[in-house]
Amino acid sequence: MSAKTGDAFGQHLITIKRWALLGALCFLAAAVNVRAQNTFSSGSTGADGAFSPATSQTIVVPDSGVFNFTTVNIPSTVTITFSRNLTNKPLTILASGDVTIAGSINMDGKPGNANGFGGAGGPGGFGGGAGGYGFDQSFTGVPGDGPGSGGGGIGSTTISLPGGGGGGGFGTNGTPGGGGTNGGQAGLRFGTVTIIPLIGGSGGGGGGAINNNRGGAAGGGGGAILIASSGTITITGSITSRGGNAASGNAGGGGGSGGAIRLIANTIGGAGNLNVTGGAGGGANTSFGGGTGGQGYIRIEAYDYSNFTGSSSPANIISFAFPHPITSPNSPSLRIASVGGVAAPSTPFGSLQGVPDVIVPSATTNPMTVALEASNLPLGTIVQVSVTPSRGAKTTVSSTGLAGTESASTASASVTLPGGISVVSASAVIDLTLAKLDPIFINGERVRQIEVAATFGGASELIYVTESGKRVKRTD
Repeated sequence: MSAKTGDAFGQHLITIKRWALLGALCFLAAAVNVRAQNTFSSGSTGADGAFSPATSQTIVVPDSGVFNFTTVNIPSTVTITFSRNLTNKPLTILASGDVTIAGSINMDGKPGNANGFGGAGGPGGFGGGAGGYGFDQSFTGVPGDGPGSGGGGIGSTTISLPGGGGGGGFGTNGTPGGGGTNGGQAGLRFGTVTIIPLIGGSGGGGGGAINNNRGGAAGGGGGAILIASSGTITITGSITSRGGNAASGNAGGGGGSGGAIRLIANTIGGAGNLNVTGGAGGGANTSFGGGTGGQGYIRIEAYDYSNFTGSSSPANIISFAFPHPITSPNSPSLRIASVGGVAAPSTPFGSLQGVPDVIVPSATTNPMTVALEASNLPLGTIVQVSVTPSRGAKTTVSSTGLAGTESASTASASVTLPGGISVVSASAVIDLTLAKLDPIFINGERVRQIEVAATFGGASELIYVTESGKRVKRTD
């Protein structure tokens, strides 16, 4: 969204300054339907040839986020570390032949920095918040990025016990920061075991500070990786997508959450390890230490996975299924197109930790119009639009009903944008009896509704509501 001259805020959002950051985030609700079939095809074009590295190396995720290999063979002595690209796409590796991972693939989030800046997320994951800075007025830690971001710990000149940052959430909640009411809120669970859409973990919140000190910087969330093979995937090595550890400080930062690992093939085997643990909070003193990041998700989809004897970290969190589509057709989408007349960029960075995507001039008066765009959402749907400032209370308003066609509809809402950095988010509820989507099942129970959310500067959020009322959700 927009911000007035001040600071910026974001997550697959557009951050805004007033002078503000503008952040927009699109959440895609993906419907999945297992179809009976004898073979799975990854759809790889093979354009990138065979991937068989002889030495350890760091590789930047391509702009598209997708590699099209013929085969993949990572030897036992080789570690491949993937780093995020400018638009922070998650990583998809498609192979027309077999995939063998005897070495290691690293998608980890980065640890909090000693200079007070939060660690970056792995590819498709979200960054940790900066620690409070006790040499000016920014004593409170900055919240992390992402749908399950940890809250910043409170600090000030008037307290002796600043709060630690909250740990980021994803597959499970993070834990809150130490320091009682001054501790940062725990990042909450979001997403689903299907890992559709493909999205990484959230960052922890920065620790608070008191006079002439820094709070601890938070760790980044683990990245998101999907490996799909038209043949066999064999893992005797490891794939890691761990949350980054937080740094210590006046009060410790929060750890980033673990990320996401999804493997799809006709056959999957091996005795390797898949690791999506959350990062540790900073600070040795638990009374003002940072919270621990939540765990991520691991998903194995194959017609035959009987020979997979590998392990997961944390233990026993892998979900198994027959192959689903890599992506789902006709997925609902929702995005924030502009705030206060300032258009959102096509690929917003959307981070509280980075440069604002949009700056709304301070002369722009409140209330401001938030323009929304959607597809595959029922006409007439009301969208809830929220403004979350870097400091202060969150506010939420309702939009006009979506109008146009189901393939391309629009709506608007009127919000009050404070000075400084803010995140603007939008969410809607989809009734699957009205929307033209394939059925979705979670643990054998049909999903009745999807709550789809978009954050200006954040990543897509999904909440699945089953027929019995169970919710697989992320709650603000």
